[in-house]
Amino acid sequence: MKNYVLFHMWEPSRQSLIKRHEFYVEQARKRVLSQFSSIEAEAETASHEWLDEMSTRFDLEAHEPGDFYEAAHEAGIEFYQLLSDMHDQTRLSVVAGMFHEWDKQLRDWLVAELRHWHQGENATSKVWAADFSRIADLLESFGWKVRETAYFKLLDACRLVVNVYKHGSGRSLEDLKNVYPEYLHDALKAEGLPGSPDLLDYTNLKVSDDQFQAFSDAIVAFWRDVPGKVTAEQMGKVPGWFRRAILSGG
Repeated sequence: MKNYVLFHMWEPSRQSLIKRHEFYVEQARKRVLSQFSSIEAEAETASHEWLDEMSTRFDLEAHEPGDFYEAAHEAGIEFYQLLSDMHDQTRLSVVAGMFHEWDKQLRDWLVAELRHWHQGENATSKVWAADFSRIADLLESFGWKVRETAYFKLLDACRLVVNVYKHGSGRSLEDLKNVYPEYLHDALKAEGLPGSPDLLDYTNLKVSDDQFQAFSDAIVAFWRDVPGKVTAEQMGKVPGWFRRAILSGG
């Protein structure tokens, strides 16, 4: 029984998970995020359109030409800011979709493997209900020191980013401030001035293209590192929540 395989990552399944993930990222960039590739030019166009539209209202005796050009310039700046904000929000939504898909696929794999040797539904429901930390505890009972990896820290940061994006203020925001503040944009710090971390809130959440790619690479690295086979002999001390669920027999 010591050599009985409890969890098996079939190599074609591993490659399929990686391929699906990379397809999602590639298509999100190509079909969604690429639409924001020329916002500077679009803002310039918006400025010209504003000027064309308002020119019919221009009265040489009542208005200064410079005022109209200044207002058109401000309209372009406003358009750029709104579109830039939409770009940031769209990137966050893509990150959220990517993380949730990885999280579901991981739990789905754990449950599928569990059902090969345990028939009760209580354990499978506990896997689906467990928080990120508990799932990490289960993975480490495989003898896999997943928490010591660089990609785990990125996945943990991604989890907090997604939670803040979804829920706004709360525990995840405080954890993000304390552990991964680089995902909260500080305008003062960006200008070379002393930062204002105490004033940052969920509206400062921002993920750059490079950070998005780092999250994506972390998911690929994770799937590549999942142990091919975990036998009963290799299993260490399983977390209490999982052991109780198995022993309950339900």
